[in-house]
Amino acid sequence: MSVVAVLPVKRFDRAKARLAEGGLRPSDRVALATGMFTDVIEALGRTENIDDVVVVTSEKNAEVLARSYGNQVISDGDEDGHSEAAQRGIDWAVGEGAFHALLLPGDAPLLDAAQLDHLVERLSDEPEVVIVPDRHGTGTNALFLTPPDVIRPSFGPGSRERHEQLAREAGAAVRIEDVPCLHLDVDTCADLDVLGEALGGAPKKAAVYTRDALARVRR
Repeated sequence: MSVVAVLPVKRFDRAKARLAEGGLRPSDRVALATGMFTDVIEALGRTENIDDVVVVTSEKNAEVLARSYGNQVISDGDEDGHSEAAQRGIDWAVGEGAFHALLLPGDAPLLDAAQLDHLVERLSDEPEVVIVPDRHGTGTNALFLTPPDVIRPSFGPGSRERHEQLAREAGAAVRIEDVPCLHLDVDTCADLDVLGEALGGAPKKAAVYTRDALARVRR
């Protein structure tokens, strides 16, 4: 295989804790996390240029869902954090002989297979780090790494700048890509409002599981 997508996924009952500030119950947050993750793995299943998907998680429901779509699953151990889970996936990809690793969020339900395929087609054969910023421009919603271990990921606030610096230190080319379907991940109530607006303008067949979860939450 040459291209592996890595999805670190928190336990659903721990995910989206900041949404509690907006009054979302634990069951609402679980439903939303499940819906978004399902939409992401369905989109990945429609891609043509990704050879394998590995989900790094300790969430049993995520494991069942991932395996039902034919994906690989490895344990997230003690859930040390997003970067650590991503590194576990990178280590797996390296062991499998992958040439590229795509670190993708499990909470970007607008993920579009065609946009992702187009980006994969443009990946370099030389050491490279492709950064897909979040909608604020300062965080990192996705990383495309050639080879998979060209840098260690460092997600969190201000990660775009950190990833650029890590790429330069590694002697790798760095490229910033604007990928519309990866603009939005959902961590806060403001993100949830933006997601609702985006879904209103998206085709009805897009993010169907997230739509259903969001409708139930808003009721």
